[in-house]
Amino acid sequence: MEDSVAPEFADIKGWLNSPPLRLSDLRGKVVFLDFWTYSCANCIRSIPSVMKLHDKYSSRGLVVIGVHTPEFEFEKDPGNVVSAVKRLEIRYPVALDSTNNTWKLYGDGYWPRQTLVDANGMVRYEHIGEGGYEEIEDQVKGLLGELHARASPRV
Repeated sequence: MEDSVAPEFADIKGWLNSPPLRLSDLRGKVVFLDFWTYSCANCIRSIPSVMKLHDKYSSRGLVVIGVHTPEFEFEKDPGNVVSAVKRLEIRYPVALDSTNNTWKLYGDGYWPRQTLVDANGMVRYEHIGEGGYEEIEDQVKGLLGELHARASPRV
């Protein structure tokens, strides 16, 4: 999927910490999608690194979006997701992908999975599983560097 146009969110059942978002409205920003589910131990262990990226780079053009994609029926209950987001102190937007349709558009089959979308709406990086946090941050910095180089006039 790398170097392809990022699919738009599909059949999102609600948003937490944000009004509804569309990828097309986020052009001009770098978007970090974290596909996760609240009962996945690997997902929970990766959330602190996702929050670190949000805290460190959101003021520089990064938009972090958690795409909650349930594996089990009980994970589709919005109240359970709300409780998990509060318990985990997640402050970035979370899309409720209860039908897994957005997840499927991205070709996912694993939790967690991270996808970086550049300012032009192209998928530029994907990572499966937990770990690789330094590499992920390097990718974020690289795409933000491209964004700022493009925005800065050459002298």
